[in-house]
Amino acid sequence: MNQLQLFLPCAAGVEDYLATEVQRITKLAPGDVLKQRGGVALRSSWRDAMLLNLHSRLAQRVLVLLSYTGYRNEQDLYRAASEVAWEIWFTPRESIKVEVTAQHSPLTSLNFAALKIKDAVCDRFRVKANGVRPDVNTQWPDVRIYTHLSTDSCSLYIDTSGEPLFKRGWREDKGEAPLKETLAAAMLAASGWADGVDDLLPLYDPCCGSGTIAIEAAQIACNIAPGSLRRFAFEKYLPYQKHVWDAIKKEAQEAEVTRSPDQKPIIFGSDVAHRMVDFAQRNAQRAGVADVIEFRGGDALQRMPPVETPAVMLLNPPYGERIEVAGVAAGAQAGRFGARELAQTEDGGEFFNQLSAHWKKNYPGWTAWVLTPDLKLPSKMRLKESRRVPMWNGPIECRMFRFDMVKGSARLR
Repeated sequence: MNQLQLFLPCAAGVEDYLATEVQRITKLAPGDVLKQRGGVALRSSWRDAMLLNLHSRLAQRVLVLLSYTGYRNEQDLYRAASEVAWEIWFTPRESIKVEVTAQHSPLTSLNFAALKIKDAVCDRFRVKANGVRPDVNTQWPDVRIYTHLSTDSCSLYIDTSGEPLFKRGWREDKGEAPLKETLAAAMLAASGWADGVDDLLPLYDPCCGSGTIAIEAAQIACNIAPGSLRRFAFEKYLPYQKHVWDAIKKEAQEAEVTRSPDQKPIIFGSDVAHRMVDFAQRNAQRAGVADVIEFRGGDALQRMPPVETPAVMLLNPPYGERIEVAGVAAGAQAGRFGARELAQTEDGGEFFNQLSAHWKKNYPGWTAWVLTPDLKLPSKMRLKESRRVPMWNGPIECRMFRFDMVKGSARLR
């Protein structure tokens, strides 16, 4: 188990940041980590697979490549899967699920391909385990087997993560369409905010929702492993040794940074919906960072800077129907003119124009990073971006724009 081929899938555009993260976690040389489309590959150990599950903020899963062969039809897939020594990874008591993805595959049915691979796994166990075979569980399997088909090659993986890694274990309260934790971590990586982890600038999300960006940032500041609150699929696998895993978790826990009670928060979040602020506070409590973050209710068009010195804003603002509830906070005086009234244009142009005016007036010297699917956002805000970073929010192509605020001017420094 010291020469495993690992593959860590990630969102498109995140490969560079993930490669850097993998090198930091595993202490491998840069040349030992290979960036590929949609992920990072490396040759490493079983212990590193556990470390990556615990510490990676950017990967979607940690997969072990067990077979890479050519194929022409479903029978070739059956043959490839039947030659994998599944019995050294799990027993027939564990349930399985087979998932197939493909790119330019000549096969007409991926469901039939998955069925043939499942049959091969079960048939091998019948031979190796005296007729006993694992059950299939498509909802909560113990073992997930991933297959990727190209035009003529088949890759078979076993998943060591189980639930996708964006499920950190602290989010129980959430609003509609919450930002995934892995995407929030990618935004933080792209902004460079955590590069100087020993001297972090204050960070503010004025559209914080249930707190994802702020909580990810706070855990980074406190060096809390993102997987410290959850379980992983590898804990049910045969190579798993509890004492090794306990030692890895203990080492991570001892490396956490505890802030003294008299230290002021360095991370801030606000949202117009007080219900979301309550959600964010409860999530932060579960994530172990409630003392590091200050959450408040407030209209994004009216909230003043939470700190006196210039700092960093990082946000995924509301769009479309979400803009309609991104205005005046609950309890505002009747007739008050706020974002709800200002944001009635179909594309939110008036809202963002007002937002940029508020920033230019009240946030001079700040850097604002905005994630959006709207490539015309800079013109709507009447600002010129200093950087634009391609990023994907699931299937949605986005950009992360950097705006450097200068008081009273739409220009950048």
